[in-house]
Amino acid sequence: MSDDCIFCSIVAGDIPARTVYETDSVLAFLDANPLARGHTLVIPKSHAHHVGDLASDLASDLFGAAASLTPEIQAAVGADGANVGVNDGEAAGQEVPHVHVHVVPRFEGDGGAAIHAVAGGRPDLSDDELDAVADEVAAAIDG
Repeated sequence: MSDDCIFCSIVAGDIPARTVYETDSVLAFLDANPLARGHTLVIPKSHAHHVGDLASDLASDLFGAAASLTPEIQAAVGADGANVGVNDGEAAGQEVPHVHVHVVPRFEGDGGAAIHAVAGGRPDLSDDELDAVADEVAAAIDG
């Protein structure tokens, strides 16, 4: 737990939340400033700032919960679809420094955009540039 983290305070019960799901390791609650009816945040109960900070078992619990909850949330609010995403780091729009998965129900004609819209303009990369990026990422993963 982090003393200055609002999500840790929710987990501790110090700040109320509209909890919709809870296990030993994961908590899901309605976003207090929703983008849509039923907008839910799924968080690990233990504090982790970035996705890469999660232990593999906790990542499995978190993303497993998001996967199972998404269709249930959609059904509950009569949504036609959902955007599911993580803002990882301030540059990506992360406002609370505690990993959280957004499940945002979507409705036909709601005026929202696809998840592709969050990155702004798309880079114009050649095949050679794409190959180089793939090599860089693979090398970073292999360590």
